[in-house]
Amino acid sequence: MIEIYGIKNCDTMKKAFRWLDDNNLDYSFHDYKKEGVNEAQAKAWLEQLGWENVINKRGTTWRKLEEYVKNTMDNNSAIQIMLAQPSIIKRPLITFKESILLGFNAEEYSQKLL
Repeated sequence: MIEIYGIKNCDTMKKAFRWLDDNNLDYSFHDYKKEGVNEAQAKAWLEQLGWENVINKRGTTWRKLEEYVKNTMDNNSAIQIMLAQPSIIKRPLITFKESILLGFNAEEYSQKLL
């Protein structure tokens, strides 16, 4: 089963939902804002992809962090920030089987999900 993590009103999320629907793929949606993220998930994502890929450095959540926090970020501190402020996680984040896809890329989705 495909699981898609993110925030419902995000434009990139809407593109991913549309692509999944257009390709008749079943998925479950996990809303970060409503359901949060558990520590085991956050740790697994960072172990596979590294905090540099999972943390969204373009968003307002990142920009609001103190410079010290940004400059000393590592996997452990990233997990704590992901738990406290899940909006900092790049979206969409899609899990299926043993794979994780970050962001929306129709070509990558076609290669990995179809």
